[in-house]
Amino acid sequence: MATPASDVSGVAALAEPLRRDLFDFVVAARTAVSRDQAAEGLQIPTHTAKFHLDRLVEEGLLEVEFRRLTGRTGPGSGRPAKLYRRTDREITVSLPERHYDLLGRILAKAVAEATATGEDVASIVSRVARAEGAAWGASLDDLPSTAELERLAAALDAGGYEPWIEDETLFVQNCPFHRVAQEQTELVCGLNLEFVTGVAAATGCAGLATRLDPGEDRCCVSAAQLDPGEA
Repeated sequence: MATPASDVSGVAALAEPLRRDLFDFVVAARTAVSRDQAAEGLQIPTHTAKFHLDRLVEEGLLEVEFRRLTGRTGPGSGRPAKLYRRTDREITVSLPERHYDLLGRILAKAVAEATATGEDVASIVSRVARAEGAAWGASLDDLPSTAELERLAAALDAGGYEPWIEDETLFVQNCPFHRVAQEQTELVCGLNLEFVTGVAAATGCAGLATRLDPGEDRCCVSAAQLDPGEA
C-alpha cells in the first residue's frame, strides 16, 4: 500500500530530458529495440544511448531481452542483441499519499460479489474493506512491540495515513481516498473505518476501539484504548 522509495527514484530518473526521450522512444516502438536503434532514432551516440537505457533498466522502468535480429541460428549467426522494452511495472507517486487503486479494488470486489449473490453491496463493501485491511496489516514487518496505539500508528504511517497520538487517542491527518471521500463521504469513510479496523486486528491491537471521528484538517478515523470492561 505504501509508495516505495523506488517509485520516487524511478520517476526522478525520467526528469533527465534525454533519458525521458529514450524511454518514450522505446514505448512508442511497441517492440523491443536495440541501443543502436535508439541512438539512431534520437540522433545521439550509441554509448550515450546505452548509458541512459541501462540506467532505466536499473530503475525498473525498462527490461532487457537478448535476441538475434537476423533471424539466423547456429555458427556464424552472430551474438544475440541486447534489446530494451518497457516493463509491466506500474509506478505511482502522489503527495500526500493516496491509494485510489485500493479503493477501486475494494469496490470492484464488492460489486462483483453483490452481482453474484444478490446481497446488499454496502454490507459487502464493509466486509471486503476489513479483509483488505487485515491482509495488508498482516503483511507488515518490523512493527514495534510496544503499546497498541504506537503499533497501530506505525502500521498506518507505513500506509501514508500520517498518524499522531494526542491525549491517548490516535488521529490520522491524511485520507488515502481523499478526493472520492469528498463526493461519497458516507461510503468512503465507512470503508476506511473498516480498513483501519482490519489493520488493527491483524497487527495485534485488539485492545483498541476504532471509530468514525471526523474533524477539521484530519481524516475521519481515530482509535483509542478500550475501557477494561469493553476489552
